[in-house]
Amino acid sequence: MHKILIANRGEIAVRVVRASREAGLASVAVYSDCDRTARHVRMADEAWPLGGNRPADSYLRIDQLIDVARRAGADAVHPGYGFLAENAEFAAACRQAGLTFIGPTPEAIALMGSKTAAREAAAAAGVAAVPGTTTPLPADAPDSDVLTIAASIGYPLMLKAVAGGGGKGMRTVASPADLPSALRAARSEAMSAFGDGAVYLERRLDRPRHVEVQLLGDVHGTVVPFVERECSIQRRHQKVLEESPSPVVSPELRASLGEAARKVAASVGYTNAGTIEFLLDADGRFYFLEMNTRLQVEHPITEAVTGVDLVQWQFRLARGERLTIDPQVAAVPRGHAVECRIYAEDPDSGFLPSPGRLTRLRPPSGPGVRDDGGYDAPGEVPIHYDSLVSKLVTWGTDRPEAIARMRRALGEYEIVGVKTTIPFFTWLLDDEDFLASRVDTTFLDRALADRNGTPFASPGAGIEDFAALGAALDAYFASRHARCAVDSPWTRAARAEARR
Repeated sequence: MHKILIANRGEIAVRVVRASREAGLASVAVYSDCDRTARHVRMADEAWPLGGNRPADSYLRIDQLIDVARRAGADAVHPGYGFLAENAEFAAACRQAGLTFIGPTPEAIALMGSKTAAREAAAAAGVAAVPGTTTPLPADAPDSDVLTIAASIGYPLMLKAVAGGGGKGMRTVASPADLPSALRAARSEAMSAFGDGAVYLERRLDRPRHVEVQLLGDVHGTVVPFVERECSIQRRHQKVLEESPSPVVSPELRASLGEAARKVAASVGYTNAGTIEFLLDADGRFYFLEMNTRLQVEHPITEAVTGVDLVQWQFRLARGERLTIDPQVAAVPRGHAVECRIYAEDPDSGFLPSPGRLTRLRPPSGPGVRDDGGYDAPGEVPIHYDSLVSKLVTWGTDRPEAIARMRRALGEYEIVGVKTTIPFFTWLLDDEDFLASRVDTTFLDRALADRNGTPFASPGAGIEDFAALGAALDAYFASRHARCAVDSPWTRAARAEARR
């Protein structure tokens, strides 16, 4: 393996470019029309166009990506996350083209990428899943049959897309009367998002926490689970803040979670990086939720508390190397880490996307601060893709120190030209329930509803105002300098000489 094509964009593409350079591997970026001057394009050793702007015309084109890999002389492909990262067809196409896919096998992606098949695999490994159906609901099943199945599970329950993720194709059903319309909506959304309208039923637990276990597996049968991540801070089923370790997980529970994750992954011969997600109830019982067959967005907090570079290990495992990580190093946290996902969204307008021109961007730094960003200024946050600008990570010897550093880092972060979620996080990190870790997967939606539209941004001039004023003054003086230069003695003399 000597040259890696990175089949992605934004901050994860930047992350893989950096890891490639550290590993002595050449990197090949790909880009859509609107990403022509993007940060990952300028950082990679070489970059090739895909054309188009929509994902379907660019980053989701398997044929284009394989063709670029061949022409660029790449011998491996890193999918990042999102786009084709969990697409078994893409992994198989890479294998067929003689390219090393830096991730699990196509077979593992297909098996564990199906939520119902993954639930069956967990049960076979002796790990309890959230009560629900183990096969998709038949597309032509009459409402009466679905209502009968739902009654056997009990309300409230969740409708979930079999091929789903990110909260798409998901509906909460509180009573039998709500089920038929929710079923139609979930199927329609799942078909639109994933090209597969299959859904299944799952019992909705009462205010659970979302806890997940990162793992690595090699081709020799070894699986190493890592310290858990707390991912309960979610808005509409989408994670927005993660931390590691979970404030409520004891060493004994941590060992049980890790062993359960290891058993599930080992039972399906899983290789490379993956994550087993669990729901944890108030009594400390945990249930298998699903598996993500890729590197997670929140992987930096695991790296922060273990000192393990997960992307470098992805490269090594893809080459067939043995896992040599001490399980105690992986499973015992060193300090505490918090990650905030900085999105180009307007929190005062219901978190609507805020794409546009970045005129100023200065990330924070200092002790215990890491910023995984995908943009520079001047630059453009396009409308066509996920609006994640960066992942801000802080580390501390304990949770209070990590949170204090995050507060400081958020206060230093300068982003001008687009609205961001920074004011939202500033509010969240001062919330008493968050600080006491009295949270669950519904906590944030309830807390936001209680605000009843109260603005997040503080009144008065902020950094955006001063930076905008500075930019205007810069433009003014540049223009004035240009006018003066046109009428300077030197230019007048030059014009006179030219007339002779």
